[in-house]
Amino acid sequence: MPIITISSSSQKNRQIIAERVAERLGHTCISREIILEASEHYNVPEIKLAKAIHDSPTIFERLSNGKERYLSFFKASLLNNLKNGSIVYHGIVGHFFVQGIPRVLKVRILDSMENRIQEDMELEGVPEGVARKRVLQEDRERYNWCSALYKMDTRDPELYNLVINIERISIDDCVDLICYALEKEYFKETAEAEKILKNQALTATIKAAIVQKYSDATVTSYDGNVVIHMDPPISQIPKKKRDIRALTCNIDGIRKMELDLKAKTLPRTPMHK
Repeated sequence: MPIITISSSSQKNRQIIAERVAERLGHTCISREIILEASEHYNVPEIKLAKAIHDSPTIFERLSNGKERYLSFFKASLLNNLKNGSIVYHGIVGHFFVQGIPRVLKVRILDSMENRIQEDMELEGVPEGVARKRVLQEDRERYNWCSALYKMDTRDPELYNLVINIERISIDDCVDLICYALEKEYFKETAEAEKILKNQALTATIKAAIVQKYSDATVTSYDGNVVIHMDPPISQIPKKKRDIRALTCNIDGIRKMELDLKAKTLPRTPMHK
């Protein structure tokens, strides 16, 4: 099963480290492929998916859950790839979607502000002042995104198993540390960890299938037994049941589905004399 997620404010170093770790372990290395797969599978523009996992939500998006469906598509694609095991994923949000899954090595790579500015100058061909503003803006976007959507701070070390500052160690040393950590007993594959990942992948897949019409629905699953909960008005229950069954009928892994649609009574309109 071994799965590693690598996040870093330095895209260049993150990719180099992930590719070298994957090569040493014989794992598959993925990143942008998740966005491309989600874009194709759910028939949504790649640019909208990329913006959903990068840009902090606007006030309108916060009020309307405007990013929710795109994030649902991304999460479903990510978890369905991870459940195959032997994966190194490097990206900016992967660690958020595996917090409840044991045996996943979550790595955070740190670097100095000056090194990040120098990297941006070289990659984008911009002067130092512009690069500095870009790096600071990127940090603000990350903080606002994480805070608004998940009430987390990507800088919080508790989100990771391993935090490495590469300012004074080499890339090769960083790769050594990650591979060494993966050998520890805690990250060995277990049937229970595999089951949890499969349950979460199925839950995410079902949520992605219904989110466009029923963003307020909550989904849980265990060993193929699925419960979908909503609180629609009484008059809408039959239609919603038909809709949900139609939207989920082609999803593999569902053994039994329970639609927990607890009816709510609409407020009566007061009569005027």
